[in-house]
Amino acid sequence: MPQRRSHVAPSAAQSALADALAQLRESLDASEEFSEEVLVEASASSAPIPDLDLREVPFVTLDPVGSKDLDQAFHLERVGTGFTVRYAIADVPGFVFPGGAVDAAARRRGQTLYAADGSIPLHPRILSEDRASLLPDVDRPALVWTLDLDAAGAVTAFRLERALVRSRAQLDYVSVQGSLDRGESGPWDLLPVIGALRTALEEERGGASLNMPDEEVVQHEDGTYSIERRSPLPVEEWNAHLSLMTGMAAAELMIGAKVGVLRTMPRPDDRAFATFRRQTEALGRPWTDGSYGEYLRGLDRDDPLTLPILEAAASLFRGAGYATFDGDVPDETIQAAIGAPYAHATAPLRRLVDRWVLTICLAVSTDAEIPAWARESLDDLPALMQESGQRASRLNADTVNRVEAALLTPLVGQRISASVIELRNGGERAQIQIAEPAVTATAPVPAGTQPGDTVSLTVVRADIARGEVEFSL
Repeated sequence: MPQRRSHVAPSAAQSALADALAQLRESLDASEEFSEEVLVEASASSAPIPDLDLREVPFVTLDPVGSKDLDQAFHLERVGTGFTVRYAIADVPGFVFPGGAVDAAARRRGQTLYAADGSIPLHPRILSEDRASLLPDVDRPALVWTLDLDAAGAVTAFRLERALVRSRAQLDYVSVQGSLDRGESGPWDLLPVIGALRTALEEERGGASLNMPDEEVVQHEDGTYSIERRSPLPVEEWNAHLSLMTGMAAAELMIGAKVGVLRTMPRPDDRAFATFRRQTEALGRPWTDGSYGEYLRGLDRDDPLTLPILEAAASLFRGAGYATFDGDVPDETIQAAIGAPYAHATAPLRRLVDRWVLTICLAVSTDAEIPAWARESLDDLPALMQESGQRASRLNADTVNRVEAALLTPLVGQRISASVIELRNGGERAQIQIAEPAVTATAPVPAGTQPGDTVSLTVVRADIARGEVEFSL
């Protein structure tokens, strides 16, 4: 989708928005601050210096512009007809003492939260953005995955080791995509090659990636906010496949050892597929043959109806959770969107569960004993991650709702046009998409309205404090 930017002009509404976002943080008990005990422990903690020295490997990181919590660094190499992928992950298990103050704080938080006016970190920033982060031109302990791929991009062998690494550069998506588009060479040369191969393998497995347009609330230097939507760049999708491949390797290790925690999601049932087919027909882009993954991959990203289709497809990707096991592997191990067993293993600075996965995988890969703390606390993880996931979802949704109310405040009493994305309440109401300002909301619609139709509405009310908007026909 084309990028849209809708700015909230400096006004009383702007002041009300700042207050509403601050109150939202307080209501979620999502403080950016850590206790003195946690900060002291984090400042004093240090990971063990690994025996294996991989500082000669020219790792690089690839993240959004301005990121400081750098979880992963990669190095890609051709070997014969195949490839070797080295994927270094921040050694958070080495920095966090089990049962300590930092550990306890991380368990309460579950994951890093991203608000409109900054992040609320899982770990103190001295760890997540400094001492444990894979920043460029500094030595860092890391957990390094080495994955051997054949000519088709399939993993033939892999291992996980603790090693000392040194990133050569902090790359960002926009700059790297620009370099690729201009045909410039660099450490990213093999990323499109391996990414395309892994995409083809995903298709063979029956997996599918939605690649929804990003919807980000941005605060600007003048204090105004906007909602910015953009489609992921190709380089982001290729880079994501490195993480997915690593998570699949982690799942394989843990399943073989019969101990660990998997990220699971059931396959959509026939009813969900039938509903989605009807929605694609109503939108004039019918899914007639092939798998749903093939259909989604074939959508034209410049088509204005692609967003409503992707919104509808989101209903297929529900029921994700975590399955822990120690002794008996769960009957259902598949993450349906990926089409294979999968584990979260590449973002320990920002997600709690990854520390357990990495700890278990390192022990299994090196024939060491799995630490007792990791086994004993496995069953706690699903609830901790579910609670943090719900908090993150509330923060994201409620933030967007408040910003959208601010965007619509100047339009109260005026008529607007909107596209219908999905019908609700038996067709009396619908999820709608307004083009300018870029707002998604729920509104009443005339009888007989179908997804894809354009409706005319009046903006009746925009309550910034509550994040509520109201429309009439």
